[in-house]
Amino acid sequence: MQPSGTYLLGRKSGRFNFLLSKRTVAWCILLTIATIIIATFALSQGELRTSLTDLVEVAFGTAEQFTSIVILEWRLPRLFASLVFGAALGVSGALFQSLIRNPLGSPDIIGFNTGAYTGALVVIIVFGGNYFEIAFGSIAGGLIAASAVYLMAYKQGIQGFRLIIIGIGISAMLSAFNSWLMLTSKLETAMTAAIWGAGTLNGLGWNKILPSFVFIAVAFVISATLVRKLNILEMGDDNAAMLGVSGERTRRLAMLSGVILTAAVTAASGPISFIALVAPQLARKLTKDGSVGLMASALMGAMLLTLSDFTAVNLFAPNQLPVGVITISIGGIYLLYLLIRQSERS
Repeated sequence: MQPSGTYLLGRKSGRFNFLLSKRTVAWCILLTIATIIIATFALSQGELRTSLTDLVEVAFGTAEQFTSIVILEWRLPRLFASLVFGAALGVSGALFQSLIRNPLGSPDIIGFNTGAYTGALVVIIVFGGNYFEIAFGSIAGGLIAASAVYLMAYKQGIQGFRLIIIGIGISAMLSAFNSWLMLTSKLETAMTAAIWGAGTLNGLGWNKILPSFVFIAVAFVISATLVRKLNILEMGDDNAAMLGVSGERTRRLAMLSGVILTAAVTAASGPISFIALVAPQLARKLTKDGSVGLMASALMGAMLLTLSDFTAVNLFAPNQLPVGVITISIGGIYLLYLLIRQSERS
């Protein structure tokens, strides 16, 4: 019997069928509308202000050449990056928080973000790699950091708090190594890496973001196939085993997918902190959904990063801030709120 307040996608007797909460669907629609509004403002604001009519003319190819260049070559890649990267970070955060069952279970808290940053820095500073090489280096660094944390935290299974503590320690060590890399590199390379390391979407073109989009698309597909198994794992490993779901195999695949998402974003824009921490929790609070909720988390992440980048571009115009400055400011406050809440509960 179909529960009230839900939509059924597919046939009851079919192999592929999903129950969606009506509240979740409503909030996903609202988040989509809010993101479209913010995206429209992002395309129209800047030194060259454009109207909605200008955007329509650009879409149909009837706008002036300079206006088309500004919109299609400068602003649109940045907008797509903020949407896709925000969604990727939201999904990554949802995966890790589901695996660890702790609100602090975020890739930027447990060191995977820092590992991806280390891998990218090594390729940039030591090897002078191109965009594809930086993307591979970032993913390799994230996977190595994740493997180290996983192996050190594994003790007859994975305990969330143990993994978080070890992850924080690994992150601190990698941060020290990153600082050493910067201090020993050439001045120009160090300055470029430092600006990029703040987390920025400035200067992103299609050639810089397409490699990351490829990895993100693959990770999205892997994540989508894991949703049902992750929801079953929420009931505990014993119940999951009775239903034929392998807990450790599902966790490894989810961790792999989450690391790829985080590392692909880091490769193109540097480490953008706290979107992965905040987006899944805000999505869950709004939808009041006990499931993993990857779609709501993705939409919340896309909206938050697009709004943060819009603020970074226009807050001190014509000077532009790295978007990481905005996300750290928002995320730091939210992290303090989480820590206060957890201390009150304990």
